[in-house]
Amino acid sequence: MSIALPEPVAAYFAAEKRADVDALARCFVDDAIVRDEGRTIEGVAAIKQWNAAAREKYHHTVEPIDAADRDGKTVVIGKVSGDFPNSPVQLQHIFGLEGGKIVSLEIR
Repeated sequence: MSIALPEPVAAYFAAEKRADVDALARCFVDDAIVRDEGRTIEGVAAIKQWNAAAREKYHHTVEPIDAADRDGKTVVIGKVSGDFPNSPVQLQHIFGLEGGKIVSLEIR
């Protein structure tokens, strides 16, 4: 199924699919914030490290299965598969966008 996603969000998931941490990092503004697993990651360099570490730890893939706009954010339900208990799981990826880039991402 094809889901219409805003360009920076589509680019994020394309980079995830290719396991391309550099392309993923380019989706974010310089001072972007990611919230994942109870942590807050700030800035592009830290986001790049976060994604590389998560990929090494979980060997994960993410497949967007649904998307909606909610309260000014783009909410994508992703099927996340990898080396972790109860895989696969469906997680919300809540994107804040500004100026064609991601300013915030919360995964829950």
